[in-house]
Amino acid sequence: MKPRFITFEGSEGCGKTTQIALLTDWLKQRGETVICLREPGGTPLGEVIRHLLKHDPAGQNMSAESELLLFTSSRAEIVRKVIRPALTASQWVICDRFHDSTTVYQGIARGLDLDSVSAINNFALGNTLPSLTLFLDLDPEESRKRMLRRVRPLGESDRMESEPPEFYEKVINGYRQLANNEPQRVKRIDANGDKNVVFTRILTEVQHAFSGQLD
Repeated sequence: MKPRFITFEGSEGCGKTTQIALLTDWLKQRGETVICLREPGGTPLGEVIRHLLKHDPAGQNMSAESELLLFTSSRAEIVRKVIRPALTASQWVICDRFHDSTTVYQGIARGLDLDSVSAINNFALGNTLPSLTLFLDLDPEESRKRMLRRVRPLGESDRMESEPPEFYEKVINGYRQLANNEPQRVKRIDANGDKNVVFTRILTEVQHAFSGQLD
């Protein structure tokens, strides 16, 4: 059987949180055990790293290289402490972002050497890779509008959502390139339209990828 490991990818505001909740509910209604995770995060150490990367003033203006290593440090921890044990127990793991985010954000959008990014990613992951990655493809302008509508605690900023529009153009194009390069694993999902319509598109890919495991 394929490892029951699904990751969601896409630019900020593409609807990952909503679609993860819908897929989790669908699986649980079928009697499956599902663990939902987010990256960075998912462990005590990972959550500290997440705060540093996204919200802590100490993280402002960090170098792209430091950002890369912090993301992969969180990933190394969650792979060994949470993901591998869950997959060994035949549970479903659904993760909001994983190694593809590092390839796209730090490699393509930040312009770091892709061979170095791949080597560091591989060191953090070992052989733990998702069986299916769902890339929610949303027009960058619509994505930005959704980001601006988000309600945040007073005074809280998000460093990863504060990049200029050109950065998110690179992100979207990077994910599209990734989907073209790895079509067996990475499935492009049109994220435009009603959430239930988008979920139908996702469910088609999930049922196809895990045919025989969801009968």
